[in-house]
Amino acid sequence: MGTRRFGRLFWKLLLALWLSMVLSFAGTIAYITLTGRPPPPLDDVATFGFVPFVPLISAIVAVLIIGPALAWYLSRPLRHLRWALRRAAEGRFDTRVQPLMGGRRDEIADLAGEFDRMAAQLQQVTESRKVLLHDISHELRSPLSRLQAAIGLLRQDPSQTDAMVERIQRESERLDVLIEELLTLHRLEAPAGLVRERVDVIELLHAIAEDADFEARPLSRQVSIDAPGQFVTQVNGELLYRAFENVIRNAVKYTAPGTVVEIHATVSADSAQLVVTVLDCGQGVPAPMLEKIFEPFTRVEGGESVRGVGLGLAIARRAMKLHSGRIEAELRDGGGLIMTLCLPAAAEATNTGEEWSR
Repeated sequence: MGTRRFGRLFWKLLLALWLSMVLSFAGTIAYITLTGRPPPPLDDVATFGFVPFVPLISAIVAVLIIGPALAWYLSRPLRHLRWALRRAAEGRFDTRVQPLMGGRRDEIADLAGEFDRMAAQLQQVTESRKVLLHDISHELRSPLSRLQAAIGLLRQDPSQTDAMVERIQRESERLDVLIEELLTLHRLEAPAGLVRERVDVIELLHAIAEDADFEARPLSRQVSIDAPGQFVTQVNGELLYRAFENVIRNAVKYTAPGTVVEIHATVSADSAQLVVTVLDCGQGVPAPMLEKIFEPFTRVEGGESVRGVGLGLAIARRAMKLHSGRIEAELRDGGGLIMTLCLPAAAEATNTGEEWSR
């Protein structure tokens, strides 16, 4: 039974018990010595100095039995935790240590539970990142393939120069937008350095709606906004702008020509929450996809003709979550979608390991 098997904590706990026993005897002897009071008569009881022999043996036996048991009880779960941490450091996030704790109900068991939650979160983030990287590689490969095809056709038939140059420019712009959106996703993944400032979100909405309406009119569409009052809170203005802008621009893309995208914003009576709804008159999406559209690179059947990289709603949801808000989608009667964005006032930024949302 060497120190390696039991661990340093085992021997420290055992030593602490021995020292407590020694100090107890030393205190008793010091009290008798300093007060000058003789100890009670021992009546032929065997002693070891001033200490009765029987209590001394009892204390030694108790330490030898209770000490190792207590040390083992405390050090064993810590060895499990050390094992789990080593596996997690190797990237094996499927490791769980709570089942090894048995029926413990103490702080060490609570720590094991926190480790399992951390490991589950890391496992989820890792798996989501793998899927995201796979999707990114696919999305990058498509425009690059079209660029290569355009260059090949241009070499074969120089007479198509104008058409091929236009195609190359379009695909280059698509790549530029995709890279910009991916950089935004990266910033949302590690938001520790994000700067928060006081922003009037109602004023922000009016600015977005004005720009969106200007761009929608050449497409025979309009954007209207009903957002009275103010809602000033501490947020990252740039990310929140991107969140609302992506939702509104997405609605403009999919709403039918000759229709109006409606934006309504209401502040709760206690000014603790802002609720923004964006309504379009498009084809909507199948009910099972109402949650899936918030995943990166999700494509709705029939929407292939609309340009985009499929990251707008992902950025919107992640930005809202970082501000302790939420975004949801529901089908609108008569066709289209209703996007609801809820933003609490002075929300604390959060960084969960949840899956990317579109």
